[in-house]
Amino acid sequence: MADIKLIIGLGNPENKYENTYHNIGFLIIDFLTDNEPLKTYKNFTYLKKENYILAKPLTYMNNSGLAIQAMLYFFKLKPENILVIHDDSDNVVGKAKFVEKGGSGGHNGINSIIDQLKTNEFTRFKIGIRNEKDDGPGRRKAEEFVLKKISKKDIKSIYNASKSLILKLKLNKTSLPT
Repeated sequence: MADIKLIIGLGNPENKYENTYHNIGFLIIDFLTDNEPLKTYKNFTYLKKENYILAKPLTYMNNSGLAIQAMLYFFKLKPENILVIHDDSDNVVGKAKFVEKGGSGGHNGINSIIDQLKTNEFTRFKIGIRNEKDDGPGRRKAEEFVLKKISKKDIKSIYNASKSLILKLKLNKTSLPT
């Protein structure tokens, strides 16, 4: 994995989107910051912690690239120094994977980042949000469930999925929320 210095969780900034599947990136950043207050700069919030900067765009998901471009400028970093955490409607809840580069997979937040940075060469941590019963032929479109509140069962799976992120980046986080 590249030299990651900035971990960014994608989501939408309004309270009505809190704890929805589409805001998994925000949820994981809140978890990693232990809900410590974040500093605000223009269109993003951040917290310097250990060897990483944890951040959340204050733009809507579809304009995430604008905030991330500002983050890179502010912190004097390059796209290869970021890891973007986001929901993945193509995988079942809790299944997580790292992706080094590639297309957006139809994710509008990732589309925005690729468009603004003019590159697809940045690391992503994708966390599945699709219900197992809803996987396969005739499955629902992502728009039908990404803005729904995360169930208690699914939240445990999502936090468990974040263990691989914690281990891979050697983050100082010993326990998961209950």
